[in-house]
Amino acid sequence: MLTRKVRLPPDQRSLLDSYLALAESDRSTLLAFAEFLVSRPGRSMPEPAVPAQPTVLNPIPRPSSETVIGAIKRLSETYPMIDRKELLTESSSLMSAHIMHGRAASAVIDELEALFALHYKRITSAGE
Repeated sequence: MLTRKVRLPPDQRSLLDSYLALAESDRSTLLAFAEFLVSRPGRSMPEPAVPAQPTVLNPIPRPSSETVIGAIKRLSETYPMIDRKELLTESSSLMSAHIMHGRAASAVIDELEALFALHYKRITSAGE
């Protein structure tokens, strides 16, 4: 089988070199963080329009072995009326605490759930 060498730009080569130098568990963390960065608002997929009035919750049960990224996606579907830009700073901070500082996923997910619930409460009580 013939292999073809591909020349990568310096920044991509540096990222690949760093990835290859990591232990397997750290590679998984780096990939999870990259997926998180791609999933942020303003990236690849356009944000859905935010309804003028709060809509009904779409509760999705929390899986027993959920990742932080999975929780953000689940909570975004549970609370579609919340503008994710409003949560960006706080959810990014929580994600960073998990990925960069080793904070337990379950604790971060608990805080994410509380964060989304608080924003939902603000939306629904603002119209009263």
